[in-house]
Amino acid sequence: MKRYVVGLMMCAMIVTAGIAVASSEDVAKQGKKLTDATAVYNELIGTPDRGVPKELLENCKCVAVLPGVLKAALGYGARHGSGVMTCRTANGWSAPAFVNISGGSVGLQLGAESTDLVLFFMNDRGARSLVNGSRITLGGKASVAAGPFGRSGEAATNLELKSEIYSYARSKGLFAGLSLEGARLAPNKEDITGYYGRGVTYKQLLFGADPARMPAGAEEFRNALR
Repeated sequence: MKRYVVGLMMCAMIVTAGIAVASSEDVAKQGKKLTDATAVYNELIGTPDRGVPKELLENCKCVAVLPGVLKAALGYGARHGSGVMTCRTANGWSAPAFVNISGGSVGLQLGAESTDLVLFFMNDRGARSLVNGSRITLGGKASVAAGPFGRSGEAATNLELKSEIYSYARSKGLFAGLSLEGARLAPNKEDITGYYGRGVTYKQLLFGADPARMPAGAEEFRNALR
């Protein structure tokens, strides 16, 4: 009997250790996603000849960055991927929440296997609609348009930001404005729990208080938007 109990305890310890390792691997994977997202955003706003308009940067309510979105093996240009999203609050940018994107036909326009995407939300309606776990379809209830370029005074004077979401994509090192009609955005609850811990929700991250533990990668990402 004693040997049986000891055996069970050893099995439990092995399983627990396995879970800890897996959890550590997940955090590292999600941390890399944040690092990649920070790099993509910095490169977009740092593009000297094709900069994102100042008005768009100053007036957007939420920003989503999805590095390395991949073309699906099947489907007419459909893509899938994941990234992070942050929204403005009374105290600055929120802690980033993980999101997934799927569908759309960006593959046809870009003709590339991997694409970095940046989405600027001009109101928080789209982000709030994800709170209940539902998806939003870009180009459906949330109008989406290719993001404009140019920071000159003339461009700023004539700029009219009428769409709810503006999208930018980078393929083969070049950023371009891109329409993502039909793509669907949804919260990535698994990554949120794996990175921040149990009990932390998409709603809390974007529209509530900061989580008790703010990892360095998350802080670095939102600092890039300040």
